[in-house]
Amino acid sequence: MTIVFMGTPDFAVPSLRKLLGSPHRVVAVVTAPDEARGRGQKVTPTPVKAAALDAGIPVLQPASLRDPAFIDALRALSADVFVVVAFRILPREVFTLPARGSFNLHASLLPKYRGAAPINWALINGETESGVTSFFLKEKVDTGTVILQERLAAPPDMTAGELHDALSMLGAEVVLRTVDAIADGTAVARDQDDALATPAPKIFRDTCAIDWSRSAPQLHNFIRGLSPFPGAWTRHGERVLKIYRTRVSDTGRPLPPGSVLAHGGSLIVHCGDGALDILELKQEGRKAMNAAEFLRGYRFEEDARIG
Repeated sequence: MTIVFMGTPDFAVPSLRKLLGSPHRVVAVVTAPDEARGRGQKVTPTPVKAAALDAGIPVLQPASLRDPAFIDALRALSADVFVVVAFRILPREVFTLPARGSFNLHASLLPKYRGAAPINWALINGETESGVTSFFLKEKVDTGTVILQERLAAPPDMTAGELHDALSMLGAEVVLRTVDAIADGTAVARDQDDALATPAPKIFRDTCAIDWSRSAPQLHNFIRGLSPFPGAWTRHGERVLKIYRTRVSDTGRPLPPGSVLAHGGSLIVHCGDGALDILELKQEGRKAMNAAEFLRGYRFEEDARIG
């Protein structure tokens, strides 16, 4: 089959490469416009564009997905199917173009965690299992008919970054299997049960602020669900600290939430119930390090509190 692939970030690259290594033919890639990235604000291509150019695949980068010239260019490609992985919301006039339909790969077990940040919210909520879903597109986001799903265990110390990478690789396998099933006519789509849907809304900076009055297990999940990006944060005076890895700690006597015990190479912070052993963190603008390294260059006053 002929395919137009649509995606932008690193998460989508394994899926594109899996299709490029298959008997199917990727005739074009659609991705976001180049933009300034990183500290130097150098204008760079998206990861998907870089992978497409390496493979010699034509790239389209529309500013608007409703641009008539862009839609005409897609129509002229006469693709059998559009494959969408970590891209923007497609308007109906785009996703209805291919003869065999358009499908999306979503990083959750739909209908759970519909929305922009399924990986983060699954871990924040303490899920022990995640997965990926391929589904045919409808106008309402993440509600289309499910084609394939694959599950993946989410251990209690797994971070969002680790789950992201695992689902990216698993998703590539599901994308190819989905294309194969559409090609040979064996794809059977089923409706989602909207009553089981849960949200996974976009995460903002304020979402990432640590509330030390919550329990230690809740905060452990919160921190790993935001690690390494965008990163859970707290304040010590005027300084912002980002925390990336923790474990629930048994510290004996309780102290007020946010109370810090720093001794040797250990950094303990008390919560509303229990405490967390901080394993990896950084001061904003500096590199991440383990607690022992951090404490060699950072001092907490006696009876310090953060938050």
